[in-house]
Amino acid sequence: MDLSRRRKLSSHVETSSMNDIMFFLMLFFLIVSTMVNPNVIKLMLPNARSGKAVMKETINISVDAAGQYFLDRQPVTAATLETALQQRIAGLEAPTVVLRVDSSLNVQKLVDILEIGNRLKVKMVMATQAQQSGGK
Repeated sequence: MDLSRRRKLSSHVETSSMNDIMFFLMLFFLIVSTMVNPNVIKLMLPNARSGKAVMKETINISVDAAGQYFLDRQPVTAATLETALQQRIAGLEAPTVVLRVDSSLNVQKLVDILEIGNRLKVKMVMATQAQQSGGK
């Protein structure tokens, strides 16, 4: 008769270092996410409820449904838009460009104008039309 006790095997996983690993991973992702700066175009849309005047010196760029460009009601081509805009903003302290793009055009024309404004470091505002209530 064997009266000796059997030793029970314990299957225990040590997780004390898991807290340190998770902390360092979280810290790593926080630091990396602040370093990532995607190249985006900032666009400030006008707010209809706001009564503040934000723009001091405005320049209008319009693109009609036919794709024709206008700089302050003067027709320009897509190729000469950047130089014409650069000449127009010369000497202005804080110019703001109001974009009026026809809704039937594709987004690429709008993005091209925004890239020009980004290169010239000009604040651009896209003009929108308020939705009319009344289910038409």
